[in-house]
Amino acid sequence: MSFDPARVRAEFPLLADPPGGRLHYLDSAATAQVPQAVLDAMAAHDTRARANVDRGVYRLAEAASAAYAGARARVARYLGADPGEVVFTSGTTAAINLVAQSFGRSLKPGDEILLTQAEHHSNLVPWQMLREARGLRLKFIPVADDGRLDLGALDSLVGPRCRLIALGQCSNVTGAVADVARVAAAARAVGAKLLLDGAQGAPRGPQDMKALGCDFYAFSGHKCFGPTGVGVLWAKREILESMPPVWGGGGMIRSVALEGFTPAPAPERFEAGTPPIAQAVGLAAALDWIAALDLPAAHAHEAALTARALSRLPAVPGLRIVGPTEGDNRIGVVSFDLRGVHTHDVAQALDSRGVAVRGGHHCAQPLMDRFGFMGVTRASFAPYNTTDDVDALLAAVAEAARIFG
Repeated sequence: MSFDPARVRAEFPLLADPPGGRLHYLDSAATAQVPQAVLDAMAAHDTRARANVDRGVYRLAEAASAAYAGARARVARYLGADPGEVVFTSGTTAAINLVAQSFGRSLKPGDEILLTQAEHHSNLVPWQMLREARGLRLKFIPVADDGRLDLGALDSLVGPRCRLIALGQCSNVTGAVADVARVAAAARAVGAKLLLDGAQGAPRGPQDMKALGCDFYAFSGHKCFGPTGVGVLWAKREILESMPPVWGGGGMIRSVALEGFTPAPAPERFEAGTPPIAQAVGLAAALDWIAALDLPAAHAHEAALTARALSRLPAVPGLRIVGPTEGDNRIGVVSFDLRGVHTHDVAQALDSRGVAVRGGHHCAQPLMDRFGFMGVTRASFAPYNTTDDVDALLAAVAEAARIFG
C-alpha cells in the first residue's frame, strides 16, 4: 500500500482543522505538529495519574512513577539503549549544556574540542563558554560550497589533544546529513568522545546508538511530534556514572547532611527537582508514533517533496538555494535566499498565502557568515505534508519575488 500523507495529516488536529482555513505548515524543523495519540497520552496521564514521582507511596504517586519510568524505557528502546542511559532534559539545548558543564569539568587547559562551521548555536555557545572557563581550544570543520561538511582536513584537525568532537547529525539549515561514521572513526583514533546533536535526526525514526558510534546523543521532543519542554540526553552508562551532577535539589541525591551530599546514580543525579512527567509520557507516545510509521515510504515521500521544491525553486528570479541541491544524503529542509529581500518579508508574504515557513539565521550565524547572508528562508517537510504544500510554496515564493522585485 502506498504512503498516504492525507491519512497521516488527519491524525493531527491542528492540521486537520487549522484555524483560519487551509494551512501549508512547512516549519517542522523548528517545531513539528502533534498527533492526537500524543495529546491523548498526555491527557490520560494528567487526568488519571497526575502526581509527583519517586516521592509518594499512594496510588496516584505510584502510577506517576510507573508512567515516568515507562517513558524512559520507551525512549531507550527508540535509541537501542538501556533506560539507565537516558536523561530527561528540557530539550537539546539543555542536554548539550549538561554535557558541557559536567563532562567539561574533566577537560584541562590546552585540550581541544572539534566543532563544525554549521552548528546550531546550542552546539556552539556552550563550548565557547567552556573554552573561556577552562582554557580550551576550539577547532572547526569547514563547510563546502554545496553546504556539506568538508571532511578533507578531518585528520589534520583531530590531534592528540582532541577530547571531544561535537556536531549536528543533520543540518537544520542546509539539510545535509553528516558522515557520522567517518567522524566517529576519527574520534576513536585519538580516544576522543563524540557528541551528536540529533535534533533533526531523531524525528526520522529509531536510532541505534551503538551503530552511530557516538558517546552522547541529544534531541528535543517538540521536533519529534511531541510536546515542548522535554528532551533527552543519552550517554554511555560508564560516562554518565563518571560525570558529576550539575543541578542540586530533590531527586538527584542519595543522601544529604549539613556537611554535604551523596548524589544518586545516573541518570537520576542529572534530574534535580520535579521532572517533566507528562511531557516525558507525551514524548514516549510520539516516538512510538514515529516508529509505527512505514518509515521507508515516509522517507521516500519526504525526499520526493524535497526534490520537487529543489528542482523548481531555482526558476524564481534571484533565488539561490543554500545547501545540497541533489543527492540522497539530505533531509527535507530547503533553505533559500531571495536576492535583495529580507527573510522576514519573504516569510510574511508567504504567510499571507497560508504558507508557514521560517525566516532568519536559524541559530546558525557562523554558517550565515560562511555564505554571506544575514539569514535565509527555510521550508521543512514532514510526513503530513503533500505536493499541494510544495506547490503552494512555489507559487507563494514566485509571487513574493514579483512583489519585491
